[in-house]
Amino acid sequence: MSFSPRFYDILFKGSFFFVGGLAGSMYATHHHHNNLKILKQDLNILHPPLVEFGGKDEERVLEVSKDPSVREVLKYGNPGPIADALVRKAYVAAYDRRLRHPAWTAEHLTAASLRPPPADPSGPADRGKSNFQEDEDLPIPFRARLQDYFKSGYDRGHMVPAADAKASQEAMDETFLLSNIAPQVGDGFNRHYWAYLEDWCRRLTGNFADVYVFTVPLYLPRLGTDGKWRVTHEVIGSPPNVAVPTHFAKVVLASKPSSPSTPDVLELSTGAFVLPNAAIPESTPMESFLMPIEAVEHAAGLQLFSKAVKAAAKPICTTTKCELLIRRFDDAQKKPNPRRAVSAPPK
Repeated sequence: MSFSPRFYDILFKGSFFFVGGLAGSMYATHHHHNNLKILKQDLNILHPPLVEFGGKDEERVLEVSKDPSVREVLKYGNPGPIADALVRKAYVAAYDRRLRHPAWTAEHLTAASLRPPPADPSGPADRGKSNFQEDEDLPIPFRARLQDYFKSGYDRGHMVPAADAKASQEAMDETFLLSNIAPQVGDGFNRHYWAYLEDWCRRLTGNFADVYVFTVPLYLPRLGTDGKWRVTHEVIGSPPNVAVPTHFAKVVLASKPSSPSTPDVLELSTGAFVLPNAAIPESTPMESFLMPIEAVEHAAGLQLFSKAVKAAAKPICTTTKCELLIRRFDDAQKKPNPRRAVSAPPK
């Protein structure tokens, strides 16, 4: 699938746009599996376990083939993947070594997974006990560093929110690893509109049995005055290390039994929302950012769902309300004052 220059112009110029969701009313049969386990298996295929080519003191490299000629070419080292597979308690992700933030993160949310375990002797997870940390699982030269964000003007934006990882303190702590972080505009975005969108994803578990969430940083081209398209983005740190995405996408797939009599036949709903990394007025309808999933896949170089899944799924804004709940707190009284953002009614 190809996209016209007008497609990118809509994405970047207006920042607030509307493109119709995917059509389709078919039902899909889905067997219950642990999605994180399946994704882990897939990632292991893409990125085999580390092995040693030389002695125990040699640097470990990825074995890409057992072919002797390949091993000979890579005798003194394998450049390695540009993305590292990360398997955590509450999510899986691919970390982009060049950009020094996640290429994507994936979560499986349920009503149960968002509640603290009832019999946890250590008590509920507390984000106040979590601290931002460099990810020691990554090679030192390719890690995002705490000082990269210091006085950068950007928030350390969670790709997987801490509120999605209440299963344990360890799970929540893992969301504060810098391998789960990307630079985000703070006021008006990370602390506001983006947070409301994260809350909407969690609230989907009230209407659906399973909710799968992909978060994807994007770098979208912009048309210059000379008529040429360019991708321009800031890089923070000294020396500059961490790239600042121009946009972020939330792609969701939600499922529930089509009827009580057929619990194994699921009704699927999907939606993709692309937001500019910029302050967004709270009154902006959520559906202004609705885009075809194929557009996100094309821009990110990813395949999030198969054609069959996308064809079988209903547009999520027709099966549930695409409406954000605005939760602002008065600094003086510290009392919540929730209100709803303007949104078109479900079709």
